[in-house]
Amino acid sequence: MRTFAYQSEYADGNLALALAPALTRKGIEERPNFFTGFAVYPQVFARGLLVLAEITNTRYFKYIPTALRDPVLTAQGDRLRAECFSACGGVYARLDLMQAGFDGNIDFGTTNVDIGQDLRQALNSIKQKDKMRVTIGSGGLQIRGFAASHFSNAGGNVINMSEPIHQRPVKMPPRWIRALGNAAEIHRGMKQVFSIKGAPAQMFVSALPSATGKNQAGWLTYTPKGIKLMPLASADAVFVSGLHRLSALKRVMTNVSAIAFYAPENSAPGHFMVGLELSGMRITISLTADASQGYSGEGALLESLAGEEILEDAGAVNAMLDFDAAVNESKISSRWGMDTNRLHRALAYLAVSGKLGFDTQERAYFHRELPQDPGRVLKDNPRLAAARKLVELVEKVSDNGGDKYIVRSKDTEYVVSYNPAWDLQKARCSCEWYSSHLNRRGPCKHILAVKLRSEG
Repeated sequence: MRTFAYQSEYADGNLALALAPALTRKGIEERPNFFTGFAVYPQVFARGLLVLAEITNTRYFKYIPTALRDPVLTAQGDRLRAECFSACGGVYARLDLMQAGFDGNIDFGTTNVDIGQDLRQALNSIKQKDKMRVTIGSGGLQIRGFAASHFSNAGGNVINMSEPIHQRPVKMPPRWIRALGNAAEIHRGMKQVFSIKGAPAQMFVSALPSATGKNQAGWLTYTPKGIKLMPLASADAVFVSGLHRLSALKRVMTNVSAIAFYAPENSAPGHFMVGLELSGMRITISLTADASQGYSGEGALLESLAGEEILEDAGAVNAMLDFDAAVNESKISSRWGMDTNRLHRALAYLAVSGKLGFDTQERAYFHRELPQDPGRVLKDNPRLAAARKLVELVEKVSDNGGDKYIVRSKDTEYVVSYNPAWDLQKARCSCEWYSSHLNRRGPCKHILAVKLRSEG
């Protein structure tokens, strides 16, 4: 169980954020201390924390306020990143607190931060000209009953990923860990479509519907009179489903200096993201393709996780991670001699294990550490586990450009069209899952089995 020795509080100009036990460069810290100093923009900092608190406390699909979940906090030397999901799992939010917003040094590590109801009420009272001394973690915490096992490189090359590297007594919803992996892969495939600055940015935020509003969907389009939600697509427009899911941003509407709008690389209706610039910090919010869907069920990483050599490659990459704010892929590829495809799969495996997120604005992965369960990848991706059991039941029946395979599952034969040279989105299957989702939520187990068989 995660324990906080004291609750976060704000009194007499002093903000103390309570942390759970942290994994740092020195190992597991019972009394983590990520930062002590002053907030340069106290009110903006307070409002940013309130945005996260509101999102994690809200179920946007069939609106219901819920119990709080503590955001994941990662210190990376030049910034603090706080991440969370909404109670319904369909909204991802990240607050990047940059070094420019703090007068003091930021340490390294990952943990959870307490943003309870009492602190939320206090943060609401902070004024623009207030002085705020910030302490993140100095109160000290107690750890009860945990074990940590550390494994070094095998011959200097590979970390044994089949055993737990560490365990921390942090209470984390399992679906959050699944969702973080899927979100990283989805964010990796997003591109900036357009951006706005100044008054138009603040006007867009002020016009957002409330969290209890109806589920509006359409194309956000820039016009001379501001951003409009249109029923039809036009050049440089982005599709959004559930515009009310951005309502928490109203807390910072007077502090926003710029907003960037992101869409999938193919610009088709799907996931949606906005990135807000504020004094000393950034806020990123991304939404699933439909308000009724959660990131934990997206299946975005299944293709990347299907390779057999992935464990060794992931272990090699893991050995080079050091709470990086931006993972240097070129450096890793050069050191281990991995091509782009192998490196992407290794990074995807680490993402689904909770070790990596993806910053779309900086086009780079960033390193965090979550409590690790060595069997999580298969448990969180039952289609992948099922596919591995079906590999021996795959039979190739044609070879004329569009390869055909038969996959026998129980008493049924499924026909799969797949070619190793294809993007997996082009693969087809005769099963019910494919008919219902058309690879939009990841490939079915039969397509995955064929992929494993063709690469074996």
